[in-house]
Amino acid sequence: MASISALGIGSGLDLNGLLDQLNSAERGKLAPITQQKKVVQARISAYGRMQSALASFRDAATKLANPAHFRQVSSSVSGSAVKATSSTDAVAGRYDVEVTHLARAQSLATAGFAASDTDLGAGTLTIEVGEGGGAKTLSIALSADKSSLADIRDAINAENAGVTASLVNDGSAEPWRLVLSTTATGTAAAVKSVAFSHDGGDVELETKFAFDGATYDPLNPPAGAASETVAARDASFKVNGVAISSGSNTVENAIQGVKLNLAEAGTATVTVSRNESGVKDGVDNFVKAYNSLHSALRDLSSFDAESGSAGILLGDSTLRSVQSQLRREITAMGGAGDVRMLSDLGIRVQLDGSLKAEGTTLADKIAADPAAVAAFFAGTEADASTGLAARLEARIKPMLDSGGLFDNATKAQKAQVKSLDQRYARMEEGIEATIARYREQFRQLDSMVASMNQTSGYLTQQFDNLNAMLKGSK
Repeated sequence: MASISALGIGSGLDLNGLLDQLNSAERGKLAPITQQKKVVQARISAYGRMQSALASFRDAATKLANPAHFRQVSSSVSGSAVKATSSTDAVAGRYDVEVTHLARAQSLATAGFAASDTDLGAGTLTIEVGEGGGAKTLSIALSADKSSLADIRDAINAENAGVTASLVNDGSAEPWRLVLSTTATGTAAAVKSVAFSHDGGDVELETKFAFDGATYDPLNPPAGAASETVAARDASFKVNGVAISSGSNTVENAIQGVKLNLAEAGTATVTVSRNESGVKDGVDNFVKAYNSLHSALRDLSSFDAESGSAGILLGDSTLRSVQSQLRREITAMGGAGDVRMLSDLGIRVQLDGSLKAEGTTLADKIAADPAAVAAFFAGTEADASTGLAARLEARIKPMLDSGGLFDNATKAQKAQVKSLDQRYARMEEGIEATIARYREQFRQLDSMVASMNQTSGYLTQQFDNLNAMLKGSK
């Protein structure tokens, strides 16, 4: 609050300084509310930290709820003929792959034309591509003023229907040729026929486009017609001596659960093995996430007897509820066979409540009995809810959901902040009214003292005059 500069002029008293001191003393009553608000806001931040750590732990546990995590495999390739990636369905083993040749797309070229930008006349170009369920027919209507090779190329490419067109200049007397290329490899994706029906009946022009895949003889191509410059071909390869053909160089399930990318003719060996380290990493991440959560909860509820300092959530019911529910599931029995508790995997609860994976027990169990490890975390096919990950999810989800444990606790703290703000505003109004009352009282005091000083001065003057008169009369 600003000082009142008018006070004290009449009385000569430091009423401004006194009013400032009174104002500071009154506003000191607001300090406890401000401090209490900081504490509540710190609790809200603490709930946010706890919620974030719990969500991270939930994510780590959720990964272990998927049985596929425990069926991880990895593939390696010796040789450059193929590349391989494996899925959880892959079966461990060694597979010898021999690639004879790769799949290839088809290319056709029309007979030559003198120019690429000269209109050929109105008509309809029909192209049949593919076979079976992948068969497509392009029917392109050409107007007389938009029928050049360039126009035909653009019209074909606009269809995006399994074949692309380009123009090639071969340097001959009639150098321009329209080249059609299939977008997919393999014989099933090849162009079956090309026909141009010219409105003017120009047979020579129609022949330049004509192609019939059923009768085409690459050793004796028809004169003046379109020719096949690159024949479509399926990939040919063997897996462990079994001959396989494919219209694509990307082949799935020639080896169960393995995608092969054929790269070149030659041989390669694909080795598929169980990815035990990947499974272990998932469990290790679970332990780390739990310990991170445990550390956050411990810090927020700690108490130092020597210093008397305490965590912001010491004694908080929300924190205690999270601790007790998680501890109950972490130490509970489940699974089947030799893995019924975390301790059966060498993961033990320490004295401070954290988890620690001891020795090689976890790696040994994953190697010896992956099904039991999977059942412990992910449950069984008949009942996934028996798995530790599912049980934890059942505990954690209601805590994190809207209207759940954290949502309600945070809303309660925010309501308290609002209440403190209202209390602060009311008290501040009261202080302003009190200071205003003091100001008015000081103004009156200042005026009264000034009046008294004036009267005192007048009387002093009169007494001085009287004394002077009495001395003069003598």
